[in-house]
Formats: sequence, C-alpha cells, structure tokens
Amino acid sequence: MRILMAYDSTTEGQRALFAAPEIALLPHDETHLLAVLPMPAGLFLAEGYVPGEIIDQEKAHARALLDAGIAELVRRGFPASAHMTWGEPVEEICKFAAELRIELVLVGHPRATSFAARWWRGWVGSSLLEQSPCSLLVSVY
Repeated sequence: MRILMAYDSTTEGQRALFAAPEIALLPHDETHLLAVLPMPAGLFLAEGYVPGEIIDQEKAHARALLDAGIAELVRRGFPASAHMTWGEPVEEICKFAAELRIELVLVGHPRATSFAARWWRGWVGSSLLEQSPCSLLVSVY
C-alpha cells in the first residue's frame, strides 16, 4: 500500500501526525512524508516583501524537521521518502497523492488550538475530504 503522511511543516503538525495511534496499524510498505509550507503572506501583497533570508531559514527548518521525521518513520520500520513543497495544502497533498499513486493519505488533527489545528479546521479539512484522489485517514487525538 502506498501511503502519504502529510503535515503543515511545523513541529506541532508533525507531532500530531506521528501521535496518530493508527500509524502502528498501517502496512509498512511504501511511505511518503510530505511537509507543506505555507506561502509567505507578503508574497500575495502588491507591496509586500519577504526577505530571501527568512524564506531560506523557514525552508532549512522545515527540511531539518522533515529529515527528522523520515528518521522516525525508519526507526518505526517504515521505508520512507521525504517530500517538501510550498503552496496551498489541499492542492499540494492531492497533487502528490495523484503523482505518487497514493492509496491512503494520513493527516493528524490535534484538538489543541495550535497552528496545525487551525490548518486542519479551516478550509483544508473540508476541501481535502472532497478533493482527495484516494482514501483519507484523519487521526484526531
């Protein structure tokens, strides 16, 4: 089974994903970990400017976290591949799921009020349910 585990590129988001008890029940076949970084708000403003150093720092932090996530999945016995992208979460998750011929997308949803929770509760949750090209597992804890 091809599995895509997706989160919002934050420590809290990855923690929520890995806290899912369902992970232990998943087949240990082909696993992909996807970190979706949000587009910096300043890029959408006509006069907004986001310095390249800030974007580079965010990217480096997200990459380090993604690498740590891959190490954790391997420790748990999953053969895992890392993917990182910028953009709208639903579009990126669905794009990767289709390209990789994913059979199951797993996202974690904490009940806390963290950014990860808002990421899921907002437009991401309902849109992902409607647009996912495969089965979707949402782990709530």
